[in-house]
Amino acid sequence: MRIWLLAREHRAMMIVLLVLTSSACLLVAGLPRALQASYDEALHRKLTAAPAELADLTVAQEVRAREHDLHERREFAARDRLWREALPAPLRRLVSGGHMSAKTHLTPITGTSGHAYLNLGWLSDADRRVTWVAGRPPGAPSAMRYEGRTIPVFEVGVVEEALKEMDLRLGQTKVIGESDCAAAKIVGVFRARDPGDRYWSHNVDVLRVRSLRPLEKHVTALISDAGLSALSGDGRFLTYRWVLPVNAEAAAASAVTDMRTAVAGFGRAVGLRSNGLVHLQTGLPKLLRDFLAALSTAQTVMYLVLGGLLAVAAGVIVLAVHLLAERLEGTLALVRARGGALRQVVAVPAALTGIAVVPAAAAGYALSFLVPGPVPPIVHAGPPLVVLAAIGYAALRPAFVHRLPLRERRDDLVAARPTARRVTLEVLVVVLALAGAYLLRARGLGEATGQDPFLLVMPVALTVAVALVLLRCYPYPLRLAVRLVARSRAAVPFLGLTRAARARPAGVLPVLILLPALGVSVFAAVVSDDVARTQWLASWQRTGAPIKITSDIEIPQDAIERVRTTPGVREVVLAQTGEVQIGYGGERAQAIAVDVAQWRRILHDAPVGLPALTDGVLVSPALRGRDTLEIGWQSRLKLPVRGVVESVPGFFDEGRSLVVPIGVQLRPAVNTLLIDGNAALSELARLVPSGTVTSQDSELAAIRDDPLTSAVRRSFVVVTAALAAYVLIAVVLALLVGAPERARAVSFLRTLGLSDRQARRLTVLEVLPVVLVTAVAGLGLGVLLPYVLGPAVDLSPYAGDLPVDLGG
Repeated sequence: MRIWLLAREHRAMMIVLLVLTSSACLLVAGLPRALQASYDEALHRKLTAAPAELADLTVAQEVRAREHDLHERREFAARDRLWREALPAPLRRLVSGGHMSAKTHLTPITGTSGHAYLNLGWLSDADRRVTWVAGRPPGAPSAMRYEGRTIPVFEVGVVEEALKEMDLRLGQTKVIGESDCAAAKIVGVFRARDPGDRYWSHNVDVLRVRSLRPLEKHVTALISDAGLSALSGDGRFLTYRWVLPVNAEAAAASAVTDMRTAVAGFGRAVGLRSNGLVHLQTGLPKLLRDFLAALSTAQTVMYLVLGGLLAVAAGVIVLAVHLLAERLEGTLALVRARGGALRQVVAVPAALTGIAVVPAAAAGYALSFLVPGPVPPIVHAGPPLVVLAAIGYAALRPAFVHRLPLRERRDDLVAARPTARRVTLEVLVVVLALAGAYLLRARGLGEATGQDPFLLVMPVALTVAVALVLLRCYPYPLRLAVRLVARSRAAVPFLGLTRAARARPAGVLPVLILLPALGVSVFAAVVSDDVARTQWLASWQRTGAPIKITSDIEIPQDAIERVRTTPGVREVVLAQTGEVQIGYGGERAQAIAVDVAQWRRILHDAPVGLPALTDGVLVSPALRGRDTLEIGWQSRLKLPVRGVVESVPGFFDEGRSLVVPIGVQLRPAVNTLLIDGNAALSELARLVPSGTVTSQDSELAAIRDDPLTSAVRRSFVVVTAALAAYVLIAVVLALLVGAPERARAVSFLRTLGLSDRQARRLTVLEVLPVVLVTAVAGLGLGVLLPYVLGPAVDLSPYAGDLPVDLGG
């Protein structure tokens, strides 16, 4: 048989197969690449946004004895090479650069009663990180007599801020330490070349004067390489550190699990190579664990959506193959009747389908590489699955239909009654799907990270169950409709509905593609709507007002007046936040003093708020059960408890907190402004230089611009659009599949006087009921899936860390 002649004869169907296959392969291979790129971008952003001291790997050694001292740079460099050799392969690819340090801590300035601390610090790359603005870089240490002893004198350099904050002067010598004293001579003053560099996250003690406790000030002064010779851990707290920075851009989301394992292995290796004297300091495992939880949810949702898209695309392609096979029916029957072998009959449609789908799949697969992003395994697996589904159906259908030559069939008969075994199997599938849905809701979130097979299987099981119920039950409402229209004199409704009720399974199955298509589309729409609604709520929870200005110090009155007169500002509510003492013991709580009535007024349209409060105090659940509350805040206040609030929008959502009227303060030290309006944030930041300006709109944009959130939202849009196109194609193919049988019926009816208009109505009535029933079932499935999957899918990482009531 001439395959190419048949291909030219059926070129229209071949072109349809080619277009459907190439587009399907482009989608199933291109979307995963785009998603993986979004996952990688999200990981890069998370690691970059985290402080370097958490994201990087720091090998630390606490020095307590002279035998563990390191006095030369080369000794530090030798240890650095040792730690880098111990890095597992997944981490070795990520680590680039680094620095070493030696720092003392809690080194008091003698005579300050523990209120001032001047620590000594050596940084291996200080010459590249700082600029000396006064004096000179430190040199070699010397010695001096102090209280009858000879003590070392370190030449040090301090940051500019320390001169004012700690009352230090260039050229001054300070004695430091208590039992083992030393002296620090200030010979230089520096500033950071790039204060915003992530490097300073590890060395903020060098760049800033810090207050670890009230009335205490700490700063670390720089010493030279030569100063290491006199620096010892005997008699003071000394720590050596080797910082191995993690290059966020080199990290891949697909390797997160390997990275977590590698960090744990590196920690063990460091301990073994140093006999337990050295340990690994890093927050990388927690960062990766949090990211993996968000990634797992994104991948689960995407697998469900992409799996539905792949199933629908393959189903539409199979429909096109079915239509091609029906057009070859007469030719294949003739070949089989003339003694053709079954393998010849099977080879013809399989070869024709292969001619169309194999080049199309290759083209779609090749085009997917135009989409930027890594290549996950599904990129390679998707197109072969589509090809196998098409060619497999093209081979199996004629093998079943033409297994016996000259087998006569009547297409106008109702399908045979299903066997008891088949009915039992279908009932079992439905019962198992319902039981699985119940167990999934009862179980809730799984504890293990990664993909949950039970969660991935359940949507498929529910779809199959709904399809089985639909296949068995759809004729009954149609037969009822037939009885109703049989009483009228019009013949077209009776004939159309009768043919729809008596449709063969082969005529109904094409329309059932609507079921997963609509189910996935509605599922995506429901998830998108619930996440968007929760994102909006989270943005209000984070700000507590349309615009909020917070400051660490009191905001001057003249600045408040300028804010009031700024264009776009409608109302300004004053507030003071701080920590208060509860009773006379050590119990503390976070508090905000504010005019609650004014605050409620600017939150009139917001989804968050507080109960009315004119006097007394509102407390958090941690302070529940008290009739009155005595607090120390500027003065001693004894206030009645007027209610319990789960959270204070924009301020407190856990722990001990309370809200009091601002009028109870003797003189409110306003450090927070709650603003109603749409003023420019940059202008407000200029008016209050000490403040941090946020808005509900900016918080909402930040939540929505997260790479993982954006990837999920864009994927939903693309998949929904693709499914809509496939639904239209499926309906058209469904009409074409039943066209020959419909044409014969219409030709017979034409002899009885059927007009063209009536013929069109007959076609609509034959197809429309099944489409409507399937559409209703698909919509129901789409609404059911979020309800079933909701308790087992944590979408809070995409909604500002608020739980999403999926399908609720």
